[in-house]
Amino acid sequence: MSKIIDKIAWIYICNGQVLGARSHGKGLYYLPGGKREPGESDEETLIREIKEELSVHILPESISYVGTFAAQADGKPEGITVKMSCYSAEFSGELQPDSEIAELVWLTYQDRDRVSRVSQIIFDQLHQENRLM
Repeated sequence: MSKIIDKIAWIYICNGQVLGARSHGKGLYYLPGGKREPGESDEETLIREIKEELSVHILPESISYVGTFAAQADGKPEGITVKMSCYSAEFSGELQPDSEIAELVWLTYQDRDRVSRVSQIIFDQLHQENRLM
């Protein structure tokens, strides 16, 4: 039986680089975001998770759907899939790592091997669209 981990992610691109985060004690980088709480919409999850992780406020009127991507979950048994619905959005405030985040980094396509499997698929698409250097 396969299990799906439902996640929401924020794709924030600046100068051909995408914002990535790394949790304490982890080696891989990922796109900021997380799992929805019961009854939350994608937008509500995005706003809450980014506030918790990065200390900034997503501007709801700027949220734009990028795509949904799926891959085997890193560090989980075979058959556990991460499904990541991705959105871009503008924000107010200053980006700062918070809660479980150890560091924020700007990643390019050359960093593809430093991110989770589902993020690699997203990096491939962003690179094909000439959005990620």
